[in-house]
Amino acid sequence: MLKIEDLTVEVNGKLLLHDVNLEVKKGYTNVLFGPNGAGKSALMRTIMGFSEYRVVKGRILFNGKDITELPVDERARLGLGIMMQRPPDMSGIKLKDLVKVLSKGTNPETLVKNLDMKRFMDRDVNVGFSGGEIKRSELLQLAAQNPSLYLLDEPESGVDLVSIEQVGMTIKGLLEEGLNCPGESCEKGKSALIITHTGQVLDYVNADRGYILCNGTVMCSGNPLKMLEEIKSRGYEECIKCRLMK
Repeated sequence: MLKIEDLTVEVNGKLLLHDVNLEVKKGYTNVLFGPNGAGKSALMRTIMGFSEYRVVKGRILFNGKDITELPVDERARLGLGIMMQRPPDMSGIKLKDLVKVLSKGTNPETLVKNLDMKRFMDRDVNVGFSGGEIKRSELLQLAAQNPSLYLLDEPESGVDLVSIEQVGMTIKGLLEEGLNCPGESCEKGKSALIITHTGQVLDYVNADRGYILCNGTVMCSGNPLKMLEEIKSRGYEECIKCRLMK
């Protein structure tokens, strides 16, 4: 579904990513590990097409189509959706109105209940929300959009223990069970690329493959749970050493 080939990216003349190769197969959930400042969020935003992220080299393929030069809105229409780590507040826009616009062909009522967001629907989007409330709001909006590929930037970051369970279980349901689109005609088994720093999301989501991004490039890939164990016990420095020895 997603294939990234030799991707090099810069912002305002500063190189953030170089020679990145990564793929996500249809129906697969892949996770992206990496230390702070490694370029994980930059990669997500480049995939989504944020204009300040300039592709210097390489290309991004989505369902076999080269989307490297497409704007954000066209990528969204093709089926890409992103949950940002810290989205902006939207004063003057009610959450219920935004979800209504996004939810063509989906059923947001179950998601509103599962994410405990009913009392927030008449409030301005993200304004005055706590960290966990923002994550649930973002996930609700993204689920209403019903993309084919979910790009999730640290869904567990800044979330309390109650919210992380709600967020984790909802992500699992969206990817594996089609919670936002009940019925036989709905596509189940969505694809996802998830950035995780702590690995908490793996308590709820079954990931198929892991990648480690350090110093702006993918160092290695493999079994995500085994990679997480190595990261916890040895740190990311060992990944860099391993790469340098090859």
